[in-house]
Amino acid sequence: MRRREFITLIGGAAAAWPLAARAQQPTRKIVKLGFLQAFQNENTVAFVQGLRSAGYIDGQNALVEARFYGSMPDRTLELANELVSLQCDVIIATGPHAIQAAMSATSVLPIVGVDLESDPVAKGWATSLARPGKNLTGWFLDLPELGGKQIELLKEAVPKLSTLGVLWDSTIGEVQFHATESASIAAGVTLQSLPIQRAEELEAAFDRAVRERVQGMVVLSSPLILAQRAQIAGLALKVGLPTISLFTLFPTSGALMAYGPDLTDLFRRAGTYIDRILKGAKASELPIERPSKFSLVINLKTAKALGLEVPPILVARADEVIE
Repeated sequence: MRRREFITLIGGAAAAWPLAARAQQPTRKIVKLGFLQAFQNENTVAFVQGLRSAGYIDGQNALVEARFYGSMPDRTLELANELVSLQCDVIIATGPHAIQAAMSATSVLPIVGVDLESDPVAKGWATSLARPGKNLTGWFLDLPELGGKQIELLKEAVPKLSTLGVLWDSTIGEVQFHATESASIAAGVTLQSLPIQRAEELEAAFDRAVRERVQGMVVLSSPLILAQRAQIAGLALKVGLPTISLFTLFPTSGALMAYGPDLTDLFRRAGTYIDRILKGAKASELPIERPSKFSLVINLKTAKALGLEVPPILVARADEVIE
């Protein structure tokens, strides 16, 4: 995707920007920002909103060069190299494929990453969270504790849960899967691994879940899984399977529950780091942050369709309830 398509994508949001605010923008150097992500979605709009809050408006004092690799992660290095050749001031990369490609394409240009699947230190992208030491900073998720919490919440909704399916993207999700596997042992449930690598494998994964008598499912994160959330929610409802995901957008697509960080907020906050870098801060010295706020979302309409009576105490703890 090129800039013109990107501008079309966020045009609705841009049209709402107050004219007075546009007129008051101070004269400054036009900055060039690279944006590398799998698919265009709500996070793309949130990113542009975050830029605007930091004082950067695409087409005025900033140019956003957006590249989306879709279902072809093997194209990420090509696209990352393209952004480097365009001499972007900062590259924003989301997800493991995009971040790895950006890190391979440049060790000089600053990179702001948003990633729910990787440990940046274990990956070699940073020497420490407090002081990354290289050209990457941003937001990365702390996986082990989250997996345990998701299983705990799903067991509250499904008290007789004893066999747990885990739907995961095996191209990038190994760390997530093993963290969830350890949490399932601690929770006393039997885990059934349901790996996928392509959207076309989802139906087979759910068929296997039915054959293995899975009673509930944890849906791990990946750009592929986020993009297919409506299909996943539909398949889960079709086979009568309660699910929980860390993507809080999942219940709005018809899934039962979600517990995780506000991903759109992280993309909005990326504008703050970009602003600091453009004003002279080094990515190597900006701490890598972990999301600090997590939300519980429950879709009671889906619960009813599944024949579940979600305990009132669990509903009361939810940050958002869809009825």
